[in-house]
Amino acid sequence: MNRTMMTATNTLNQLQSKIDQISNDIANVDTTAYKKTQTSFNDLLTQSFNNQPSETKEKGRLTAPRIRQGTGAMISQSQLVLSQGALKTTDSNLDAAFTRDDQFFTVSVQDDNGVNTRLTRDGAFYLSPNANDQMMLVTSAGHKVLDENGEPILIEGNIKDIKISENGLLIVDTEENGEKSFGLGIVSVKKLQFLDRLGGNLLGLPKNFTALGVTEDDIMTALTGDSRNQAAVRQGTLESSNVDLSKEMTDLINVQRSYQFQSRAVTMADQMSGLVNGIR
Repeated sequence: MNRTMMTATNTLNQLQSKIDQISNDIANVDTTAYKKTQTSFNDLLTQSFNNQPSETKEKGRLTAPRIRQGTGAMISQSQLVLSQGALKTTDSNLDAAFTRDDQFFTVSVQDDNGVNTRLTRDGAFYLSPNANDQMMLVTSAGHKVLDENGEPILIEGNIKDIKISENGLLIVDTEENGEKSFGLGIVSVKKLQFLDRLGGNLLGLPKNFTALGVTEDDIMTALTGDSRNQAAVRQGTLESSNVDLSKEMTDLINVQRSYQFQSRAVTMADQMSGLVNGIR
């Protein structure tokens, strides 16, 4: 009975993590450029018991020999799904969306760990007043949008028009200085599995990622110079979340039923233990 309870309890913990992941995806169904998470399960440690030492008595058996007893299930993999979300037209000159799955904008984020560069596909940009009568390009959360050199984008003068080209150039026309272009910081991610979800629709490199035997260049490539032509940006549009609400609700129901089944297994094991302890 104790083995049954441990197996069910192990699985319950993992199912709860799956429920939390689905709930997070559902909560962000309307978040711009949000990417859902896909998880898969695998068996924990299993043991094989040889209950039939005489193989001659197993002739005609269709299943594998021996009895295998597991210790529950676990989440074996959890990864982002970068499939393209639907594009919606906003007609705002400061809105931009990628039309390729692997590309991200670079932004500067200040948190408890200092100032760090993060990645996002949320192209809902705004102009925020800065010192010296300058305007700074920021995200909807107020994070500084970086250029191809890793510096904040500062605009001087009275703005007449703003355009974002397909290769990610921000072209600003001002009354005082005429047209001036800024290369938006864009990277192409080659190894998504090495990035961490950091909240706020942001991704970033994990701490001590070099200990994993990879470099930053192995994980992502900055699109600068001639490689900028690989960028695929569309102005006046925003990318929707790629969360399929109907599928997430179906998955949630299935996981909840599995959770109820495992909870019932714990209850039955407890009842059987009570019966055994009550024997006199």
